[in-house]
Amino acid sequence: MNDALERLAEDIASRREELVELTRELVRIPTTNPPGDCYRECAETIGRRLAARGFAIEYVRGLGAPGDSDRYPRINVIARHEGAMRGRCVHFNGHIDVVEAGRGWSVDPFAAVVRDGRIYGRGTCDMKGGLAAAIVATEALIDSGLPLPGAIEISGTVDEESGGYGGVAYLAERGWFSPERVQHVIIPEPLNVDRICIGHRGVWWAEVETLGRIAHGSMPFLGDSAIRHMGALLERVEHELLPRLAARQTMMPVVPAAARQSTLNINSVHGGQPEGHDGLPSPCVADSCRVVLDRRFLVEETLGEVKGEVRELLERLVAERPGFGYTLRDLFEVLPTMADPAGPVVQATAAAIRAVLGREPQIVCSPGTYDQKHIDRIGRLKDCIAYGPGILDLAHQPDEYVGIDDLVTSAQVMARAAHALLHLGP
Repeated sequence: MNDALERLAEDIASRREELVELTRELVRIPTTNPPGDCYRECAETIGRRLAARGFAIEYVRGLGAPGDSDRYPRINVIARHEGAMRGRCVHFNGHIDVVEAGRGWSVDPFAAVVRDGRIYGRGTCDMKGGLAAAIVATEALIDSGLPLPGAIEISGTVDEESGGYGGVAYLAERGWFSPERVQHVIIPEPLNVDRICIGHRGVWWAEVETLGRIAHGSMPFLGDSAIRHMGALLERVEHELLPRLAARQTMMPVVPAAARQSTLNINSVHGGQPEGHDGLPSPCVADSCRVVLDRRFLVEETLGEVKGEVRELLERLVAERPGFGYTLRDLFEVLPTMADPAGPVVQATAAAIRAVLGREPQIVCSPGTYDQKHIDRIGRLKDCIAYGPGILDLAHQPDEYVGIDDLVTSAQVMARAAHALLHLGP
């Protein structure tokens, strides 16, 4: 068997140029989200390729999901290859959407330029390179002639960058990611080829609005400034809440190490009346000020505690600050998640990394969320990890790239891990 797996690795290495060209083909399709450009084109590119390799193809539109419209349909592709006998299903899931290119590029962000052993472009790292590696890995595994019980699935899903509601969440709600249908999931997010990501911190997004009373700006004593009230809240966040959060450490192996604590970011502040068309300010006391909070929390914390400590700050201000009033609105919440480090998908991938790279893998958690949250929370499918090529710090940056050697290595690891998982038995 070891000889057969070595030949499989050699075959994947021989497909290096094919892997490069598939990555470039996907990157050249500008699936920018928002608004959700070219989803159908990208999904059908994947579908045509895998149909030619014997996969059964289904396209699922996330009808009614946020952002879905006839102009920007949320089109997902799911491809399935049945083995010679019954068995487990191994699913590789990659999102096809990318964030906007932004400024600061030295190359065309959608030209997929190859230079110095790297492919440059928006989505090379996050995560079309990983999706291409998973496709080539499974094609090579099927072509190897090794007996393959069970099934292999590959999905290209949408909207991960905006929450995943038209993609993995939509599919999970309809049974595509259920323990009865799929047993093991690998998401080839860019986390380095010797790392296995078993989960992520939790997130709570909320909007706090402080309330005031409008008046003429020349006579602010006749009004009540919501911006000043917000300043009082932010002062307490800065001097009371943030130090408490920084002192909380987790047993989760979050990378980077600085993220092994609770954090709170002020995502945005909106206060007062908007400037006029000429850019001049409105001469009014602000009667409203809003902030969006991005709270990342640990497996050791409960969501109730996380929300409660913000509300406690607000209620103390109501009691102590004349005229202070507020509203607090939940925007988004996801609990922390971690796959079992002793579970099948972690152990199979770890063994594959040892065999391919000759070194011990690092088990990590992500500081931010990705689509594992929906597979776990909605699909109730626990044996799920992220493993793929690329450096996470390059995601969303100008001159994003993926190393070609890492593409090949990750494909070899994924093929070997899938082989092991398929042979665990029914």
